[in-house]
Amino acid sequence: MKKGVSVIVVLLLSTAGFAGPAENKPAVNKPAETNLAEIKPAETQPAEKKLSFAYDITYMSKYMTHGTEGYGQQGALLNSIDTDLYGTGFGIKVLHRNAIGSGYVNKQRFEYIPYYRTKLFEGTPFAMNTDISMTYKHYYKLAPDKSKTLYEWIFAFSWPNIMPGGLYPYYIVHYEYPALSGLKYNITGWLHRFGLGYDLKVNELPNPLQLTSEVAYTDGLEGAAHDWSYATFGIATKLKITDKLTFTPRLYHQITMDKSISSRHNITYCVLSMTYKF
Repeated sequence: MKKGVSVIVVLLLSTAGFAGPAENKPAVNKPAETNLAEIKPAETQPAEKKLSFAYDITYMSKYMTHGTEGYGQQGALLNSIDTDLYGTGFGIKVLHRNAIGSGYVNKQRFEYIPYYRTKLFEGTPFAMNTDISMTYKHYYKLAPDKSKTLYEWIFAFSWPNIMPGGLYPYYIVHYEYPALSGLKYNITGWLHRFGLGYDLKVNELPNPLQLTSEVAYTDGLEGAAHDWSYATFGIATKLKITDKLTFTPRLYHQITMDKSISSRHNITYCVLSMTYKF
């Protein structure tokens, strides 16, 4: 395992460090678990002090969550409404996810996600983007005592100015536990994700290609082993269709290091999102 981790560290550094000009623009390359917020917050200017909404529909060619294949070999469809509460940094997202094909009816769910996003130490090398959210995952097709209804806390941090050459490190930690007392399924645990991002400017594209590479340590989450579990490499960009409509394509490749989360060593999948703001 130590040899495998060493190889992953080298890949992280080489993947994030492509030569080319970088721009300090917000990243759109969300991690594979797409209910997470941007690694860098979406707003580069002060948010408007008004109530605003965004509807997003996302297709995943394979539904990956915490490094596992949530719907086997099937893809997933995610629909969400995100409410920004007057530019305060607070917001609420309601999301529904389901498998594309049959066989996973009981695993479709609603998620209710209050969050807070802010920037700290702006204008300094230690500027930090912070995103804190709590998710209530409701499997509405099952009775509460038979479903894995749960809470998940997510703390995401990134430092856009701390490294030279346009590189920015980020850290995301997940903590998940049952929503109802007395339930006996073994899901409580942590997941730690350590990553590097880089914005690669391409003259033919209106926005840079955002490259991300991360390695994850699973600490008992969903009964998995306590070990380095997987690495994920991603590329994404954002295409503006109209002033209010954007299309975001992403491509990911996961290298699995721990069979307790997946028996597949190499997993490649795409994520396509269309977002309308109003």
